[in-house]
Amino acid sequence: MKYRIEHDSVGDKQVPVEAYYGVQSLRGAENFKISGKTLHPAMVKNLAIVKKACAIVNNKCGIMSDDVCKSIVYACDEILAGKYQEEFLTDMVQGGAGTSANMNANEVIANIANEHLGGGLGTYEHVHPNDHVNMGQSTNDVYPSAGKLGALDLIQGAIKELNRLYNALMNKSDEFSTILKMGRTQLQDAVPMTLGQEFHAYASVIRRDINRIEHASHAIKVINMGGSAIGTGINVDRNYFDMIVPEISKLTGYDLEQAPDLIDGTHNLDGLVELSSALKTCAVNLSKISNDLRLMGSGPKTMIADIILPPKQNGSSIMPGKVNPVIPEVVNQVAFKVIGNDVTISMCAEGGQLELNAFEPVLFYSLYESIEFITHGVETLVDNCIVDIKPNLEVLKKDLETSVGTITAFVPHIGYQVSADIAKESLRTGTPIRKLILDRNLLTEDEINEIFDPQAMTKPGIAAEYLIKQKQNKDK
Repeated sequence: MKYRIEHDSVGDKQVPVEAYYGVQSLRGAENFKISGKTLHPAMVKNLAIVKKACAIVNNKCGIMSDDVCKSIVYACDEILAGKYQEEFLTDMVQGGAGTSANMNANEVIANIANEHLGGGLGTYEHVHPNDHVNMGQSTNDVYPSAGKLGALDLIQGAIKELNRLYNALMNKSDEFSTILKMGRTQLQDAVPMTLGQEFHAYASVIRRDINRIEHASHAIKVINMGGSAIGTGINVDRNYFDMIVPEISKLTGYDLEQAPDLIDGTHNLDGLVELSSALKTCAVNLSKISNDLRLMGSGPKTMIADIILPPKQNGSSIMPGKVNPVIPEVVNQVAFKVIGNDVTISMCAEGGQLELNAFEPVLFYSLYESIEFITHGVETLVDNCIVDIKPNLEVLKKDLETSVGTITAFVPHIGYQVSADIAKESLRTGTPIRKLILDRNLLTEDEINEIFDPQAMTKPGIAAEYLIKQKQNKDK
């Protein structure tokens, strides 16, 4: 391999002659071999957008020539077209508050621009990484701003998949609206409900999750561009200061806001914590739903078996015929990872000192991971599980007929103590509740059928309340 010699404040260093990155990018890549993952495409894309906006605004301010501006815009557009991703070689997790990532972008853009103007790689004879590409900027406003924009891009996919999950659950709610099942509290028989009500409840909590995530996303539309090193705007042209955020808004399509207090905007990462918290809450709910699906699908012969989960793969290397709930299980694991990432993100935000938070790299690494885990986890939950869930009608019917939980619907008609005695006898003898009530001549079969009506038992009110009023009138 052939090399060129580049120089920085640390000294001289060999850089591959055909590389578009430079000496500072290479030092960063060598120093930080942590995650094994280079800069995320969402981060690369939005670093390019920020640099493009800065060049345009600096040119409008009259402090950057047309040729330099056009060459930087050209370079950024090449990156935005998906080229040069391999030149962004620094690890997502790095020291220096993202300086290596920012310089990686500066050097790649400068070299593309130089080449476009007829210059050689690594010479920076026309466009310099710091003097031109980084003009009016600091890592401390560029990196968090690009990071937030990347999160906004990724969150759109998560919201899309969560809306698909919501719709799939609502479809199941409609499909199962007339199918009765036993509700359970503390893993014990409770009172009847419909399977549709079960799935409607899942849809309701996912709807709240979508709303929370969308609301939290607004918090990261506030960026600190123009703040420069610590938020004071040092070395920032006054017109640039006012124009930069609107220009980025124009390029991204997001309604962005410049932080009203740029020192605060450089200090604090609470908006990112808020988004992570919304994702964590969503993960908790997804895990709870997955737990329920595994329980309701358990068995198929010796457990609950209310529903039949779609069989996706062999469940055991030793037990023939075993099929495991692999999709809800992987969603559980997605949730555990997101919850853990939220702790990391919280510690990053808390751990900042004075005028800058140095821990943004692992924060964005964790946040991007959480968003993508939820996106892909929800996608597989919908496509490989929810849409093909079937009710186990035979088991559901048997459970209703044999469960003592149904006695609750009869309490207003025959009294609590009598109902408790019947429940105990049913448990002791295995005799169905219905037969015991008939044997004691407490109610007729028609009256029992009225009380046991699915619509009556699963909605607010007293099932067959008119029977009570008839009895009261008769007793007068």
